Amino acid sequence: MTELQRVLDANQAKELEGFRDALVELLYQLADDDFILSYRGSEWLGLAPHIEEDVSFSSISQDTMGHAVAFYEMLESLGEGKADDLAQLRQPEAFRNAILVERPNGSGHYMEKPQYDWAYTVVRFYLYELFKQVRLESLVHSTYVPLAQLARKMMPELHYHLIHWSVWLKQLANSTDEAKSKMVNALQKAWVDLGDLFDLGPQADAIVQHGLIEGEELLRERWIHRVKQTLEVNRLPWFGKPVKGEYNGRAGKHTDDLVTALQTLSEVYRLDPAANW
Repeated sequence: MTELQRVLDANQAKELEGFRDALVELLYQLADDDFILSYRGSEWLGLAPHIEEDVSFSSISQDTMGHAVAFYEMLESLGEGKADDLAQLRQPEAFRNAILVERPNGSGHYMEKPQYDWAYTVVRFYLYELFKQVRLESLVHSTYVPLAQLARKMMPELHYHLIHWSVWLKQLANSTDEAKSKMVNALQKAWVDLGDLFDLGPQADAIVQHGLIEGEELLRERWIHRVKQTLEVNRLPWFGKPVKGEYNGRAGKHTDDLVTALQTLSEVYRLDPAANW
């Protein structure tokens, strides 16, 4: 082997390693977002405004958890460890989900005096699902073919999720003064947690350079365009371009809400990780 060939092989190996690192970082963001938000959705089981919504919301949360599983399984295929372990055994600081998805549904606990905020839930899920739509639309062009194929497969389910939350948003924003007021308050509450939603984390440059997904600013602007249209039609206020706040989930800087959520989520699994679940 010539010196030139050795250099070329070394460069190729380095490039491949950089591609994998960027892909893994992005997949953790995708998986963790859906995993934590599906848990927050599951907390509404039996507490939704009516029985039909209870069934619909449970189905949406199940779909979202299925998406998280698919991303974790892709990470497993890349040698990151068992999918179940990745979801259940990592420390909070290892999670890459956005702050928006880890916030509780309201005060109280599911088993004791749950005072959950339906307006906040509608707003939170609508804003996130719209972002997810923008993100999946970009991922269908990803240079990692399995990820592009998976994104394409998820798009039809997400389409119906968005219709669901769009209808709720429209109904509440255009009903009573009280409902309208609650929606405005919910928007304001969610808005402060939107900043890191578009962040691609510490591997952002590599993620974009390798063609895994488009850049943060482009995704943000597409989301802003769609959200502005929705808010305008429903006469809801625009609170300005989202900015990063005190926390940044993409960098592992989370709230105590995530710590509590993960303790609940992994409580049974941690009793015996080797068991067949």
